[in-house]
Amino acid sequence: MEVKIGVQHSPRELVVETNETADGVEKIVADAVSSDGIITLTDAKGRKIIVPAGKLAYVEIGGGVSGQVGFRG
Repeated sequence: MEVKIGVQHSPRELVVETNETADGVEKIVADAVSSDGIITLTDAKGRKIIVPAGKLAYVEIGGGVSGQVGFRG
């Protein structure tokens, strides 16, 4: 699952490929925002990404496109 996180006052977004489901990511974000806590996601390689909920601009949850290499006929 691909997750894009926009952070306030940052020109670049964070792009995380995680094994979480869309519902799981949504719950993590919603819980962090409601408690003004932190969002912690683990990417597909086991690295942790931590973002303070108060600095969020947006979170885009989508299914990354995989296996799209080469020509299609």
